[in-house]
Amino acid sequence: MPKHDDPTTTLPETGPEPTAAAPLPPPLSAPAAAGPASVGPVSAGPAPASAPAGLASAGQASAGPGYRAVFRVREFRVVFVAHLFSLLGVVVSELALTVLVYDLTRSPLLSSLTFALGFLPYLVGGTLLAGLTDRLPPRRILVVCDLFCAGCVALMVVPATPVAVLLALRCAIAVVSPVFNGTRMATLADILGEGELFVLGRSLLRIVSQSALLTGFAVGGVLLTVVPPRGALAVTATTFLVSALLLRLGTVRRPARASGAADSGFSGTWAVLRNRRVRALMLMFWVPPLFAVVPEALAAPYADEIGVSTAALGLLMCALPVGTITGELFAGSFLGAVTRSRIVLPLAVTGVLPYLLYAPEPGVPLAAAALFLAGATGAYTLGLDAWFVAAVPEAQRGRAMTLMTAGMMTVQGIGMAGAGIAAEFAPVHAVVAGTGVLGTVCLLAAAAELRAAGATGETGKTGETGETGETGAGRGGRRPKGETGLTGM
Repeated sequence: MPKHDDPTTTLPETGPEPTAAAPLPPPLSAPAAAGPASVGPVSAGPAPASAPAGLASAGQASAGPGYRAVFRVREFRVVFVAHLFSLLGVVVSELALTVLVYDLTRSPLLSSLTFALGFLPYLVGGTLLAGLTDRLPPRRILVVCDLFCAGCVALMVVPATPVAVLLALRCAIAVVSPVFNGTRMATLADILGEGELFVLGRSLLRIVSQSALLTGFAVGGVLLTVVPPRGALAVTATTFLVSALLLRLGTVRRPARASGAADSGFSGTWAVLRNRRVRALMLMFWVPPLFAVVPEALAAPYADEIGVSTAALGLLMCALPVGTITGELFAGSFLGAVTRSRIVLPLAVTGVLPYLLYAPEPGVPLAAAALFLAGATGAYTLGLDAWFVAAVPEAQRGRAMTLMTAGMMTVQGIGMAGAGIAAEFAPVHAVVAGTGVLGTVCLLAAAAELRAAGATGETGKTGETGETGETGAGRGGRRPKGETGLTGM
């Protein structure tokens, strides 16, 4: 489900404000490792006593601070728990709504459309509402998005709600999703700084989102055996309310990143996209998912093609997210920032090559191994996150992250649709293998553009200009990567 960012006007917010925890210094990002990382327009209190000493030492720099260091930041813990509740609400509501629509219409088309509507409106919300993420206080955006989603789900619970309105409410939730996700990612940079902690925090949220793919539908299925679909929807409305409460009471009130209505609407979006570095980095975020989703979209037809059971289909569906979780955990736990930066392009470019193993129409073990390997190459995203946060000016951080998130979800929908169309004219195994070839060619082109744009490494922190002459925002370029917030990311 989605979440928003802040508008231009700043309405007074009541209630005690928690003290911002000063972020731990990134171990590799700045030569002067002894100083704390800049965290943007927040009045941060003194560094918490629990912060580990010497985090930026040379030894720690080579090994990285590890995931434990991220959980030492109290405000991140709140965001993490809120993310769990949001994901639970998204996954269970999607499943319950699909069942409800089918029960009301007995139409497989309308039932499956409820899932498609989770992708298509992302483009609309990401382009039309992206400006809010920098022009409104981030906490207000996050809380309002959660409340909006809770309200939409509550309307779904009403028995008199017709099917057309149910689908419209599903669209409304999807429209605000990129705003919520982009705002949360930008806020992570405020909470954790631009360095290692931010990268690891983004990684943790992605791991949770991938895990939700493995367990969320199982939880929803069990819930639906106990309560009817509308009852399950009522439960998810509560999870959104809990997330909103956690974010309101457990995170710091920060002002909007950009003042006034300058660069609002499409002009602000274009201001982000005309920066060649940022554009090239977004491309590298968008191209891999476009091709990566093909085997998942065609898992059921492939299982039918080779004549295997439903249990085997489940294994094929799980292999890719399990590989992704494994790769992220390994990179975050055992690789330092320098190493993660070096493996970005090699892993990204070879990410869909394992799909070539589908060429001889393999059985389930080999196909699952191919999917696991493809998922494991997703470890490149940790280094890519660091590059992106360094390249984006702080005043555009929320908008850039919202656009990146919207693009990632949109291309997945396009990839799934394209896979289905191709499978109408060719065997499924040939479509997946062909994806490995075509995807690799496109990824090589994206990597070449990334190098030509000078977007690799930490050049954005130097304040160098992009192709249009605007600055890289000095130390302002920080942002988290596209985790699936309310949509499961």
